Amino acid sequence: MKKVIVAALIIATVMVFAVNLYAAEELSLLTWKGYAPQNLVEKFQKETGITVKVTYSNNEEMIAKLRATRGAGFDLAQPSQDRIASVQEKYKLYQPIDLSKVNTDQLIESMVKSVEMSTMVGGQPHAVPFCWGTSGLVVNKKFAPKANDYSDILNAMYKGRISYRLKRPTLIALAFAMGENPFAKYGDAVAYEALMEKVGQAMIDGKPFVKNYWTNGDALLQSMRSGEVHVAMAWDNGGWKLHAENPNIDFVAPRSGALGWIDTFAIPAKAKNVEAAYKWINFMLKAENAAVFTNAEKYGTASRGAIQFLDAEIKSNFQRCFPLADIANIKWYPPVPAKLEEIEGKILDRVKAAQ
Repeated sequence: MKKVIVAALIIATVMVFAVNLYAAEELSLLTWKGYAPQNLVEKFQKETGITVKVTYSNNEEMIAKLRATRGAGFDLAQPSQDRIASVQEKYKLYQPIDLSKVNTDQLIESMVKSVEMSTMVGGQPHAVPFCWGTSGLVVNKKFAPKANDYSDILNAMYKGRISYRLKRPTLIALAFAMGENPFAKYGDAVAYEALMEKVGQAMIDGKPFVKNYWTNGDALLQSMRSGEVHVAMAWDNGGWKLHAENPNIDFVAPRSGALGWIDTFAIPAKAKNVEAAYKWINFMLKAENAAVFTNAEKYGTASRGAIQFLDAEIKSNFQRCFPLADIANIKWYPPVPAKLEEIEGKILDRVKAAQ
């Protein structure tokens, strides 16, 4: 009799374990390295009981993985905002975002609107913002106290002390500094080419003022440390790194607007656990959780209140360089029509070849 009872208890225990195992909820996340910190994963799992399975990737791999499964295999992905609309139109990899399930009250409104518009397909948005970064100016204010816009990388006042990349962001930046909106011309290749010709000629005219066209970020930072370069077009993180070493050097959000990228949350078309995906989105954008991410990775997030929870130095960087007015003035990259890159390439080749 005892054997029968013991056997029955074992069977019952196994059945309970099996039921619990079967019922265990899982979120399959396709994201960039650093975007799902282990301490936040553990906190989310403790709060919700949902197990998080993380797969690290990048934009190209995300597209390839989701194309291979036609939008299956993952509950949530994190593509850049300019890599969603064109992919969605071709392959239908994502499902529309239900903004009523996102706690948008805790987010920076300008970022929500930018992502909403840039991922609009079939009249519906397909992502919400997560994190962001920018390029603008890095300036040694001891020698260039008035440098405050991209036009200063063509300024004779700083002859021999200027550095920037021969890449498309420089073309875009200078167009904005000229009072143009290059993104508004994306749909008109003729008008866009005329604008790029104008920018390219300005770069050729300003070529005698340039110390070098940088290709290596570490080398650029070293040239600014040494005083070789006073004004550069570069990323915010680089400027903040130099500022920690030398208070005279800092990132400057240009008057015509820093150029910004946003990485998002997007739900694949055949996600199995959509509700868990929304829970993770809201969890990661909750101010204190978003701050954990920013403190670790140094990227800003779309969480409006995260700044209050940042480490002192990082908080100071954002307060000093990105008050809300400057965030609202960021020019977020929209999807790029393929034919425009050929136009830009020809202009950049001409600038490089010019004597």
